[in-house]
Amino acid sequence: MAESKDNGDAKRKRVSITAPSNAPTRRRSMGPKQQSLAAFTPDNYSSDEDDKILHKDSVPGEGWTNGQLPPQFTPATTLHPFTRTGRLALYNHHRRWINFQSSWSRIGKGATEMDAVHSKSSSGESIMTGCLVEEGKTVRALVAQLCECFYKAGWATGTGGGVSIRVGGPKENRPWRVFVAPSGVMKEDLVGDDVFELDMDQNVVQPPKTPNMRMSACTPLWYVVYKHVKSAKCVIHTHSMHAQLATLLDPTEKSKVLRVTHLEMLKGVGNHSYDSVLEIPIIDNRPSEDLLATQLEEALVKYPKCNAVLVRRHGLYVWGDSWEQAKAQCESFTYLFESAVKMKGMGLDSGVVPMNGTYKDEVEENMEGYEEEKKEEVGNGSSSSPAIKRQKVAPAFNASGASNNDADLQCEGTTIPLVPRDSKILLLDIEGTTTSISFVKDVLFPYVLDNLDAYLEKMNADDEKKLNEALEADVNALDEKHPAKLQLKSSGGTSKISNSAYVRALVANDVKATGLKSFQGKMWKAGYASGELVGHLYSDFLPMLGWCKDNGVKVCIYSSGSIAAQKLLYGHTAEGDITSYFGAHFDTTSGSKREAESYKTIANALGARPEDVVFVSDLEAEIHAADEAGMRAVVAARPGNAPLGADTKGRYPVVRSLLQLCGCAE
Repeated sequence: MAESKDNGDAKRKRVSITAPSNAPTRRRSMGPKQQSLAAFTPDNYSSDEDDKILHKDSVPGEGWTNGQLPPQFTPATTLHPFTRTGRLALYNHHRRWINFQSSWSRIGKGATEMDAVHSKSSSGESIMTGCLVEEGKTVRALVAQLCECFYKAGWATGTGGGVSIRVGGPKENRPWRVFVAPSGVMKEDLVGDDVFELDMDQNVVQPPKTPNMRMSACTPLWYVVYKHVKSAKCVIHTHSMHAQLATLLDPTEKSKVLRVTHLEMLKGVGNHSYDSVLEIPIIDNRPSEDLLATQLEEALVKYPKCNAVLVRRHGLYVWGDSWEQAKAQCESFTYLFESAVKMKGMGLDSGVVPMNGTYKDEVEENMEGYEEEKKEEVGNGSSSSPAIKRQKVAPAFNASGASNNDADLQCEGTTIPLVPRDSKILLLDIEGTTTSISFVKDVLFPYVLDNLDAYLEKMNADDEKKLNEALEADVNALDEKHPAKLQLKSSGGTSKISNSAYVRALVANDVKATGLKSFQGKMWKAGYASGELVGHLYSDFLPMLGWCKDNGVKVCIYSSGSIAAQKLLYGHTAEGDITSYFGAHFDTTSGSKREAESYKTIANALGARPEDVVFVSDLEAEIHAADEAGMRAVVAARPGNAPLGADTKGRYPVVRSLLQLCGCAE
């Protein structure tokens, strides 16, 4: 070590980097020294160092990740993927997926990247050495890696989902080997030792090393695909949330297919291009997977172009001519399902050809004058530009030429009005429209009766007196022959009637009166506050509210329940407090829902003409009253609602989902 002066002032130490003369010569390296591994063969497979270091045969699943780091792993080796040199080696030469082929492309041999449709994929050269033991080990590990991948994507949680891969077959002059993931195992923790090997008759050829494994419940379905799709080498089953939701886009749940068109990712599902209309078959779910086999077989025969089948309220089955193709198509299908679900929330239908957004040639008529002008210029030598090419006519979707169909878009009769195009004010009933009738009848009303006496005992004298006067007024307003009034007279005689008797008689006869509703609202407030009551919403209601909010549509509520009760219900739903979505609330203080004058009063309060308001309800009497007042009346058809008369169905539009009202944003 020597000292020196820098500029005559500061002293700095300098360290010699010259190696001692007796130091051994070292080779500079861009990374840890790599050793070549002997090729796997049946003769030397038993000495596989990987099994010696990473795995104990006696305890399947136990490796160095679950114990101490073996001494064979030096720090240089373990840091290899994290150093710059290591990353260069990793990303230049080493693929991240376990595989038995050197490469893969979604585009098959003989096709080009410019083709609109790709049906077959293409693989590189085999990296196997001909050892069946090595092949089996590789495929098992690959099944585990795929399952972990799908778990991380959220498609195989709760032990759901699975993967099957088959190798071999007639083209390789050997029997098929079918590998299937087990059932009931956490897919993120699956290891190759958990995987079954079967033959094409579903016989177990090699059971898992891990004891007590059960074969996948999907196994019969893997074989249905292998039977009918001869090119299939891999089948994947996922429980993707968007795949499940896509089967519910039809509120009736009777649709046999989900249609998707004009989305770029259609290219990724095979046999389809951007402007194709993809039809994904939907089969109904059953209590166990094996029972789906017959339905799956029928779907495969009927829709041979589609490489997937949806199971309603369940998930997706998808396949490909390689595991890579199956994975890529699974990702593409799931992307399309998410698009379809979100498009529905925007009021768009994924299966309808869009009017705009896709390039079309100019209409021929608009070019004629320009073409003649250019021809004349060229003929006179006044232009060096080539003659313009004649462009094709862009026809209307189902007509021979572009046409004006504005008259068809008018909202008349049973045409469903669309917001905000036809109206910017939506007035909604609650029971049977936004909320199940059974929630009101089977939850809210019973809650009042079950807790009535205990609640009344806690009231002070003044509140009890006011309640009695309000309930008495409700009863006095009834016709003398009303069942509730007759019930009270027969049970109470001339003595003073208790609040409990009033409430029970009015509720039993479905009387919608202001005093009763106000009292019920106070009881429900206590129930919501305690958490005993949680407001029910139909699944389409919140997306509809979001659409209306984004498109400037004012949503209001008109219910026979008090305004306080309305706010309680919407303030304590399973989705949280949604009261901020509403512009106004109305109850029977605005008038009876069966009288036209009430709807005129509400329109006036909203500062609108009745014809500018769309009213939705499940009750025919309310629909007729709103129509008489001039509002656009729409009938809500929900499971459990009262059957509609033929006259009502013939005169008014009927919706099974409130999302049917959303569309045509201005």
